[in-house]
Amino acid sequence: MSIAPTTETDESTRPVTPAPGRGAWAPLRPLVLRLHFYAGVLVAPFLLVAATTGFLYAASFQAEKILYSHEMTVPVGDEKLPISEQVAAARKAHPEGTVSAVRPSPEDDETTRVMLSGVSGIGETHTLAVFVDPYTAKVRGALEQYGSTGALPLRTWIDEFHANLKLGDNGRLYSELAASWLWVIAAGGLVLWFGRRRSQRKIRGTSGRRRTLGLHGTVGVWAALGFLFLSATGLTWSTYAGANIDELRTSLRQATPSVSAATGGEHSGHGAGAAEGGVEHGVGLDKVLAAARAKGLGDPVEIVPPADASSAYVVRQVQRSWPTKQDAVAVDPTTGEVADTVRFADYPVLAKLTRWGIDAHTGVLFGIVNQLVLMALALSLILLILWGYRMWWQRGRASAFGRPVPRGAWQQVPAHVLVPLMAGIAVLGYFVPLLGIPLAAFIAVDVVLGEIAYRRGKRTYGPSKEAVK
Repeated sequence: MSIAPTTETDESTRPVTPAPGRGAWAPLRPLVLRLHFYAGVLVAPFLLVAATTGFLYAASFQAEKILYSHEMTVPVGDEKLPISEQVAAARKAHPEGTVSAVRPSPEDDETTRVMLSGVSGIGETHTLAVFVDPYTAKVRGALEQYGSTGALPLRTWIDEFHANLKLGDNGRLYSELAASWLWVIAAGGLVLWFGRRRSQRKIRGTSGRRRTLGLHGTVGVWAALGFLFLSATGLTWSTYAGANIDELRTSLRQATPSVSAATGGEHSGHGAGAAEGGVEHGVGLDKVLAAARAKGLGDPVEIVPPADASSAYVVRQVQRSWPTKQDAVAVDPTTGEVADTVRFADYPVLAKLTRWGIDAHTGVLFGIVNQLVLMALALSLILLILWGYRMWWQRGRASAFGRPVPRGAWQQVPAHVLVPLMAGIAVLGYFVPLLGIPLAAFIAVDVVLGEIAYRRGKRTYGPSKEAVK
């Protein structure tokens, strides 16, 4: 959100001076305005891409159900076959690769998914999902799948474009940059909006730039809380800020626990040889699933075969919608007994909040309602960016395109406010580097340009001669 100032001042003709009679807020407003303006102008292209792809991603959940309905759904039959028979049918149709996981049919009208890894033509982080009718063991198709939510080709493509522009790990910097700055822009917009007189916030009866400003501010205020949430949750699994957050959670003993797949005892590894395809270890899938059911793990679940002869099966719930089901057990392949259990109810507080935050960010926590809210937020952000650029153009239309906000705002802030503020920004920039590094670069460039203008006799900041008198 890029709210431009209400007065038609030019950087080269008028210095920044605080408005009289506004108390402690007066010297801070120009600083917030300048940061909001430039952050909006420079980061908006990244936010525009993130908002557009985010809108499409939220819509892709329902589109996926329509596009892949043949693979995902089946007519309801009388009785589901044992999971081992369903997997055997999938392996007969697709003997390539190895079985990395199995998701038994979670609903009466849904297929079982058998995920194969190491398949030629399928990415290393992707799997080939084979869809099996749980009543007849007939294979209904196979599609590339990605991620813990089981994204199929349409949603996978949009997800990866949203996350990294299809450029791999380096491309993730764009989305982290957008998430790092979104909360700054949103918070700055809120401060500026509520710092204005009530009469200046209205839309009705206004026109031109004043009307654009009213629309921009009103929509921004209503959507700001959602933007703050998206920014915070987006950072939790980003490259650099996400690593810092994980380190902080670990130091506070708030990391997400995981079930131990290691087995022990004198019979460890005996009778646990892998059958063809690497799935029917030891007691087999049917007994493993029965053991997990006995521990209260209801659908939807995912069964992960042992990685080697000394590992256990892992059965975990994969329901990310409300109420969240994330319990997991490890089942010894030699005895069929549960060797370890992790309950979602026992997760640390921050681990639960992280799980819920990410799931709400990706549109799965509250289903279609969640997805509609995300689409509304994405559309709001797109409109705010367009209105922000329009205000920039309207502000400089009389003389030059997009005149910037004047320099010198920081000089009006008292030292007892500026010093703690800069210290806080430095600490924040350390933990969120894609906020700190661009901000430091902007300040450096701004100082250099200001010095150049000063040396040319066109100083545009600091108190004017009239103010000194």
